[in-house]
Amino acid sequence: MTENKDMCVRCGEGVINIRVGAIIIKDDKILMVKNNRVDYYYSVGGRIQFGETAEQAVKREVKEELGFEMEIDRLGFVREAYFYGDIGDQQGRLIYEPSFYFYMKIPEDFELENETFLEDGSPEYLEWVPLDTEKTIYPEFFKTELKNPSRETKHMVTDERITNDND
Repeated sequence: MTENKDMCVRCGEGVINIRVGAIIIKDDKILMVKNNRVDYYYSVGGRIQFGETAEQAVKREVKEELGFEMEIDRLGFVREAYFYGDIGDQQGRLIYEPSFYFYMKIPEDFELENETFLEDGSPEYLEWVPLDTEKTIYPEFFKTELKNPSRETKHMVTDERITNDND
């Protein structure tokens, strides 16, 4: 029997998903991930596994996705998000996702060794995306916050449940 260690659990009708993300910037571009199931880009990273710290998880995820070990510079953001799942068994389910985003130390001569990798049997693609892109990226705050990075850790909250009645 295979045990799932990912910190993703059902809670009532929803899901709690605890995640880490790597902020990897080079030449005013951020390294993002895309797959054929969705029409947006998302950060390098993934779920924390039970027994890991957020720092251990981001280092593991970077190694798995890039084939390269990278050191952490600092914690940049803690984000709490409520959103509705868009794939698999999470389709339409409300997800609460606390995430920890770390700035990574990029070696000067860093080049991608792998541009694709498999996640759950599906190919995912790494791509350098300009910070001023019109493409949809998640988390969305990367487009504004990463243009002038702060040394402080910022707490961000997004909630898709909130609607504006004036729309």
